[in-house]
Amino acid sequence: MLGDDAELTAAVLAAQDGNETAFRTVYRAVHPRLLGYVRTLVGDPDAEDVASEAWLQIARDLDRFDGDADRFRGWAARIARNRALDHIRMRGRRPAIGGDETELTGKAGESDTAGEAIEALATDHTLSLIARLPQDQAEAVVLRVVVGLDAKTAAETLGKRPGAVRTAAHRGLKRLAELLGEDPESTGGLDALPPQREPRGRAVTSASVTHLRARTQKDM
Repeated sequence: MLGDDAELTAAVLAAQDGNETAFRTVYRAVHPRLLGYVRTLVGDPDAEDVASEAWLQIARDLDRFDGDADRFRGWAARIARNRALDHIRMRGRRPAIGGDETELTGKAGESDTAGEAIEALATDHTLSLIARLPQDQAEAVVLRVVVGLDAKTAAETLGKRPGAVRTAAHRGLKRLAELLGEDPESTGGLDALPPQREPRGRAVTSASVTHLRARTQKDM
């Protein structure tokens, strides 16, 4: 384990011991990508609220987590996905799922396409294009490329087989490249995307989540 993953793993462990600075480090490392994932599920208007709900649960249940950085990202993504689906059910809306997902099972992609894409897919403009993909492809692309999960962890998050996730990501990235090529705001496809930036708007802050974590621990 090297670099950022090692640092995130250490920060998670310290946060579990009650280190508030470490929890803020975890939040800053994971939140932008997690918010990007939530946006693909519920859209921009509700994404901040759903992400905030997810972080409240992450803060409350952190002591129960066991694993390294990659497992933490997958665990956080599962929580965010569950909160997003609850939100969709409450609002009486369902995500538009394109195609028959059963055709993906047991059918691996030609290559691990998601691993070849750059993390700049977390830009607001490109996330809006990802949202135009079929739901299975959009989730696979965001979990693999933006959140940074490997195929096994992404598959666990979605309740699918790793081969199905690889194939969905492969197809999604291929279609995304086509959309970028058609879009006048893009300047040359995936390779020309700008670097990832922090999301704007009314995002819950790490300090407020840390405060709520302390409060929820007292309430447990």
